[in-house]
Amino acid sequence: MRAHHARAAKALDVQVEPGAEFWGWAGRTLGAPARTADGQPAWLRLVSAPEVKAAGKLWDGALDAQHAFGDLDGHRPALLAVHDAVDDGTAYRAELSVRADQPVLSDDPILQHDLLLPDSWWRELAGTLQKVAAADTDRIAVRQQYMDRVIPEFLGIPAPAVTCWTTAHGDVHWANLTEPLRILDWESWGRAPEGFDAAILYAYTLLQPDTAARVRTVFPILGSPAGLAAEAAVCAMLLQTVARGDSLVLEDPLRTWAAELRRR
Repeated sequence: MRAHHARAAKALDVQVEPGAEFWGWAGRTLGAPARTADGQPAWLRLVSAPEVKAAGKLWDGALDAQHAFGDLDGHRPALLAVHDAVDDGTAYRAELSVRADQPVLSDDPILQHDLLLPDSWWRELAGTLQKVAAADTDRIAVRQQYMDRVIPEFLGIPAPAVTCWTTAHGDVHWANLTEPLRILDWESWGRAPEGFDAAILYAYTLLQPDTAARVRTVFPILGSPAGLAAEAAVCAMLLQTVARGDSLVLEDPLRTWAAELRRR
């Protein structure tokens, strides 16, 4: 990956800054700060996949998001260029984006400490996700068939009816957010039950009751009949993750949340 990242940097005429590389899940992605030929700060992310699977929602997420949202009023790092390459059956896509100057709010998607964020940040987050929700797309973040399977399996109730499908970022957790507000990592975005992004953020905040309460205040769809399908989908999804051995620290609060959802 490092060799292909270096080749992509050369192809896109950027200089990678040493000492700050960031590896994604299972070594599938590699990102690092860079500088463009005219000295502008940028971020170079390389994603890899078997050549036969180098297509579809995850592969084209950043490019599709650029076409749909641009920089989202400054709340999304704009995509500057893309470079594709194939080597020995593996496809590589390099995505050069504007660099977010601020560090993410958490190194872990699961919030490990309460955050004191200004009211303006919360208003910008809610407003930005509203703009995302209103976007038209044929991309799908959550399928009804998936909900019909996992919600009964992990919550013990039928999948609630979805009253409204909207567009969601699909992965709004604390390692994808900065202050001032930037929302990172757009590979998973698409249609989902209304309130899905709010439910995702709430799930990853369960260890911090004060911040979790703030999430519910900012996103009143949580706890409402309209948000039940999204909450059930997210809770079941993460309980499935726990069953696979990941995010184990969330197991108890997720089960408490699941019990609350069963009573609604």
